[in-house]
Amino acid sequence: MVLKLYHYPLSSPSRGAFMSIKAVDVPVEIIHIDLLKKEQFSESFVKVNPQHCIPTIDDDGFVLWESKAIACYLAEKHERNDLYPMNLKHRALVNQRMYYDSSMLYPRIRAINYPILFQGVKEIKKPLIDDLNNQLGFLNQYLNESKWVAGDQMTLADIAIAASISTLAAIDWDFTDFPNINRWFKTCESIPGFAENKEGARVFGNAVKKNLEQ
Repeated sequence: MVLKLYHYPLSSPSRGAFMSIKAVDVPVEIIHIDLLKKEQFSESFVKVNPQHCIPTIDDDGFVLWESKAIACYLAEKHERNDLYPMNLKHRALVNQRMYYDSSMLYPRIRAINYPILFQGVKEIKKPLIDDLNNQLGFLNQYLNESKWVAGDQMTLADIAIAASISTLAAIDWDFTDFPNINRWFKTCESIPGFAENKEGARVFGNAVKKNLEQ
């Protein structure tokens, strides 16, 4: 059976899973689940994933969700050691960068965008801006001495963080103080599936910007 991805292109984690699948280079059937229409609560999808979250994969009956878990599983299954290194310390570094995205970077991006989209917030408060920029400072530091976020080759960590940064770029975030991020993000254009990721981020960003302007 072909791998199935339950996917919503506006979702940063879902775009991360999509790019990981493209990077691993396995055939995939995309099943769109529109979160804004609450399709994740449909009876058919809840049967697949009782937690009803996106992204979710079905790999010949093996169902898995959470974007980083999906990425790691597929890279290991298909022996893509370039994306998820076998070397213990290098893999630990890749994991740390992915955990940084999950626990530090993406939650702060979400804390800015979701109130604008769903709670009628009309401005981004300075403490939220400062908090996010503080985290971007760490990412900029990671990139001081390497081409990619966890060394000199692209890994799953770059894919995960690229999805998050694409969302920020789509809301016209100011990266002036983060030259390493600017340099790295241009390099990310070589990630398989990056163009589709960028388009999903653009649609999401336009919705955020429209709500800010109203």
